[in-house]
Amino acid sequence: MFEVVKAEEFAPLLLLILFYSNMKKLSPILFLLSILLSCSKDDEVYIPQGGDTNEQFSGGETTTFDFSQNAFSLQAPNLNTQEGLDFFVGNSLFNQNWVTAPASTTARDGLGPLFNAHSCSGCHGDDGRGRPPLYTGEVDHGSLLRLSIFGTNDNGGAINDPNYGGQLQDQSIQNIDTEAAFEISYQDITGQYADGTSYALQKPIYHITNLMYGPIANDINVSPRVANQMIGLGLLEAIDENTLLSFTDENDSNNDGISGRPNYVWDVASNSTKIGRFGWKANQPNLRQQVAGAFNGDMGITSTLFPDENCPPGVDCNTLPNGGSPEIPDNNLSHVTLYSSTLGVPARRDWDVTEIQEGKALFNQINCNSCHIPKIVTGNHPTIDALSNQIIRPYTDLLLHDMGDELSDNRADFLATGNEWRTPPLWGIGLIETVNGHNRLLHDGRARNIEEAILWHGGEAEESKLEFTNLDASKREKLIAFLNTL
Repeated sequence: MFEVVKAEEFAPLLLLILFYSNMKKLSPILFLLSILLSCSKDDEVYIPQGGDTNEQFSGGETTTFDFSQNAFSLQAPNLNTQEGLDFFVGNSLFNQNWVTAPASTTARDGLGPLFNAHSCSGCHGDDGRGRPPLYTGEVDHGSLLRLSIFGTNDNGGAINDPNYGGQLQDQSIQNIDTEAAFEISYQDITGQYADGTSYALQKPIYHITNLMYGPIANDINVSPRVANQMIGLGLLEAIDENTLLSFTDENDSNNDGISGRPNYVWDVASNSTKIGRFGWKANQPNLRQQVAGAFNGDMGITSTLFPDENCPPGVDCNTLPNGGSPEIPDNNLSHVTLYSSTLGVPARRDWDVTEIQEGKALFNQINCNSCHIPKIVTGNHPTIDALSNQIIRPYTDLLLHDMGDELSDNRADFLATGNEWRTPPLWGIGLIETVNGHNRLLHDGRARNIEEAILWHGGEAEESKLEFTNLDASKREKLIAFLNTL
């Protein structure tokens, strides 16, 4: 079913086609086609109108239908014209490299003094997922180490390492020593399915090397994290708080072994505690703070939310060049936040194929849908109407769950224990390899594919994992095939 809409306001966007197509490495003609498939409702194009039973519309009206390497990089097709223009500005700030100040590109200077990547896309390549480094010294791979010692700070969050802060930065500006480097070795873990088929997993072991600013704490907790794909984040922010709370079952009152609970975290802007939604442990309350935190921690870019530089011991950051106070002004932070909020969600593929439907039934049968909730209706987004009241299929409850000792990082993060992780959304999981050339999953990228990710589940998910291992090969393949359509 299609709706015909007008194109009276489409002209301004055409002026940006050549610029944006070059930035995304698309030909202008291919980019024009993508615009025609993803422009706003004010444009004269045919927009598919999904219904409640049409499972292909993973993001409701924000769903896109490009399954190429650009699958995670298209704007939601139901934005208004001004939001579309702001999306382009945010895209530029997200994808282009930030540089050391002072520079002629003053909108993007102030990098460092310590950092992990030169740009947001350095971790989220093509708006997709990062991975562990492939060799010692590789940079901009989309993986980093969180650092903390035992205890909580005044706001209930983790306490940083005294010398190296809350995040290890493996890059630095000229004449400043990089904090350290890290290497990964792997321990092989083998197992066997009930049908006799064997499998092998790799457990990563992290080694921090070349410490340049004194010793690291004896009781340090190190938590590796890979960057997630960027799709549908604004839709997750638009889910009503009461809806999230309806998913909770902290005391497992229904005796199914699942006891999800929300994280309550510190909201810097409101100076209060709010429900966490973003980050691997749901430690950020909203996208603006998530984006500002990433600018500060990953690139050393200050904002009004996080105005302090990551200054290493013995270095006076007041004597170093900076890109202003703050280095990203509020209007540009808003552009990147809108961009991060309005990337469209790719549609499901082959959702009506019998084998795929059988795989979905198995997914539900072994209770994966208790945490990876298939369908949610968003509430009212505070600033972006296109994200409000959408029927979405994110396959998450955004709650914390105990995933067992094998996945523990021993690092508390507000209410989250070392064993607890937020249920990651599964939408787009079948396109990660197309977009990023790998399929590394879980918080540290240890799983090399979907099958391994399932086999690492423990804790509240132990029973579902065991049921998966008891399936025969044909049924396991069907369940994985279903997940690859998301």
